[in-house]
Amino acid sequence: MDSTGVTEHPASHESPQGGGPADPRGALLHTQNPLPAALPAQTRPEDAPAGPLQCAEHEPSGAQGGTSAPPPEADGTEHSQPAVHEPGAHRPRPVSEGIPAQQSGEGDRPGGPPGGKDRRTGQTPPNGPMPMRRDGDRLRFVGAATRRIARGIDLDEIVMGLCRATVPTFSDAILVYLRDPLPVGDERPTGPLVLRLRRTDRIPQDRDLEDGILPVPMPETTGLAARSNELCEVRPGGALAEVLRGVRPVFADAPAARAALPELLGDDLAIPAGRRAILAPLRGRRRVIGAALFLRSPERRAFESDDLLVAAQLATHSALGIDKAVLYGREAYIADELQRTMLPETLPNPTGVRLASRYLPAAETARVGGDWYDAIPLPGSRVALVVGDVMGHSMTSAAIMGQLRTTAQTLAGLDLPPQEVLHHLDEQAQRLGTDRMATCLYAVYDPVAHRITIANAGHPPPVLLHLGGQAEVLQVPAGAPIGVGGVDFEAVELDAPAGATLLLYTDGLVESRLRDVWTGIEQLREKLAATARLTGLDHAPPLEALCDEVLDMLGPGDRDDDIALLAARFDGIAPSDVAYWFLEPEDAAPSKARRLARRALARWGLEELTDSVELLVSEVVTNAVRYASRPVTLRLLRTDVLRCEVGDDVPQLPRLRQARATDEGGRGLYLVNRLARRWGATRLSTGKVVWFELNRG
Repeated sequence: MDSTGVTEHPASHESPQGGGPADPRGALLHTQNPLPAALPAQTRPEDAPAGPLQCAEHEPSGAQGGTSAPPPEADGTEHSQPAVHEPGAHRPRPVSEGIPAQQSGEGDRPGGPPGGKDRRTGQTPPNGPMPMRRDGDRLRFVGAATRRIARGIDLDEIVMGLCRATVPTFSDAILVYLRDPLPVGDERPTGPLVLRLRRTDRIPQDRDLEDGILPVPMPETTGLAARSNELCEVRPGGALAEVLRGVRPVFADAPAARAALPELLGDDLAIPAGRRAILAPLRGRRRVIGAALFLRSPERRAFESDDLLVAAQLATHSALGIDKAVLYGREAYIADELQRTMLPETLPNPTGVRLASRYLPAAETARVGGDWYDAIPLPGSRVALVVGDVMGHSMTSAAIMGQLRTTAQTLAGLDLPPQEVLHHLDEQAQRLGTDRMATCLYAVYDPVAHRITIANAGHPPPVLLHLGGQAEVLQVPAGAPIGVGGVDFEAVELDAPAGATLLLYTDGLVESRLRDVWTGIEQLREKLAATARLTGLDHAPPLEALCDEVLDMLGPGDRDDDIALLAARFDGIAPSDVAYWFLEPEDAAPSKARRLARRALARWGLEELTDSVELLVSEVVTNAVRYASRPVTLRLLRTDVLRCEVGDDVPQLPRLRQARATDEGGRGLYLVNRLARRWGATRLSTGKVVWFELNRG
């Protein structure tokens, strides 16, 4: 994809404010005589065709301010000061802070004054270039242009600011080349120096002269090989390398530039004659990062020596801005990657529940935050739903969020109750620092029992959307935020009917400068109910569409915080799809387990799985009863797969190992690993569960 930006626009001027003269490095220029205006308004003979803006040259040293000079000839190159008006005569108003527009002298030109009159005095100027109206126009232009460049925060904005500030006020066209790839910070570039054409800008085509030649690779321009000029490899020791190393801008007629421009533009492009092109290297803090080429058409007055200072200032400010933009882009990339890795890439597909999620950063300038969500599969086909919010929107907040999320995953793997998980998270937050505060809501859903257990640590309460369209805010004890320390957390167990949707969210969704948190929660509840009514009372709205509808409740400028959203649709597992038994830890337990499993499979019409299930159940139950001291549990679940779970009171997890030829045991898990679709072992607070899954038919 072409990375070169091309812009055409009419001649328009930004209204700059006053500023002091400066050299390419930012020092003030001290001159004995005031700097003449680089861009005064001027006219051309009536028989001259309309063209790009022209630039006035220096005032002759012999001009007397108190006398009136005759109008210069059409081909003259010197200007005289305007005559002093007699008392009582009309005086034009002082010039505004803008850069003076340069008139073409034709009244029918787009944007030109009627009849070729001067826009400020209302008088028709003489047939020739008008004299400078005000000293310091160059300085005001530099001030306005650098302010426009400085407004950009990313690379494209800064390059566009340079183009828009210079065309058409300073030049008729501009080409901006940047190093490819751009080095970041203290990185030392490797490989050859390659310049890529990043952006071009010019006066619109209808303002160009018929005989004017602008070597700007516009897509619509015929005869110019635009693509061949996009990349330029700078030859070490070549003319272009010498110009770039010199840092200072040069005219196109300089010996070094005459050899450097063909290398930059290509040999097939016409180079403007005389001082109608300035090649300005772009040097950042440590190295040259590109070059800018300012062009004027043959019908416009050539550049002057003082224009080199203007080009140097523009190049310096642009290069420093590009340096900062590249560093900002790298930091934004790191922040995006950090936030992305802190959040789950994909959500699991646990049995009996469907999940959907959303995350929105607080703003484009605050890409990282402390909000997170998670869904963690638990033993017994259960799932833990977690949403939390660490205070702040910084890299530190994101790092703390990552540590708390990892801690929550580890605690969930131990199958601790929700209130115990929050208690350990509170201790972990205190170990991270005294000011590490966060809110968190931890819920465990059991699809077999159709129940959900919720514990809260200062987080907004969840909203439950029933299948009939009723939305209710669950009454959950608020609790204290994580990191306070010395507080107790309480869990509540609630019904989770099939078809209901639980919505967990962070406060950024419901709280802003325009509304308090409880008003936002009520609006969220009403939004869910209204969305459910659209899909019908007997059909739950699709999860993805529901998340989008929830985010639509945020109006423009109605978001001050990042948002994490987790939606869970409870499908549950019907009691007829569950078989559950207790087995005494005795030698007859494996044979009894095989018999019970065979009967359940016959009842479900899964006789084709009988042989595999009997073999695997026998091996797993045999390992359990060998070490168990309490009854062993056996459970079969029929969903999209057949799942078997065997639990005992021994916390040690079995490990797969390669049995030797002389070993009597050690082959049971090997068979499970070969025949099962998936298998695993999970430690519980009362022991462990070994499970495996088989595909149905």
